[in-house]
Amino acid sequence: MSDKNFSSQQKEGGVKHEVLEAEIRKLAEEIKAIKIKAEKNHLSEEEIIKKSLSALTPIPQKPTVQSQPSPGPLPSYAQSFPPEVKLEIEYLLDLAFHEGIVKALQKAQETNNPAIIDAFHDALVGKLYQELKERKIL
Repeated sequence: MSDKNFSSQQKEGGVKHEVLEAEIRKLAEEIKAIKIKAEKNHLSEEEIIKKSLSALTPIPQKPTVQSQPSPGPLPSYAQSFPPEVKLEIEYLLDLAFHEGIVKALQKAQETNNPAIIDAFHDALVGKLYQELKERKIL
């Protein structure tokens, strides 16, 4: 995936990116609401994004695990996954940024594979964190 932000991709990508932009606007609204509660609960910005994603589609909760930064789009713990699992996670990330977050989250759930779901969710939070920081939403 290129380093361009979603806004510039949206101009080039047309309708599919309109869905993504709408989802990001919805996430921004959720983040604002959650930030108020987060100040009391001392939530990190990554945890705020995770909670905001559940507004788009329910995501099974798992214990929060702090992972080391990884060199690629996948969380560091996913580096040891079989190649086909890593490829599936990367496909889901690409789908999220080209056809919408909700669609990608639904596809991840359809795999019924907790490793794929968790790693995709963590990778998505990492990518969204960067984008939301650039947009000054966080």
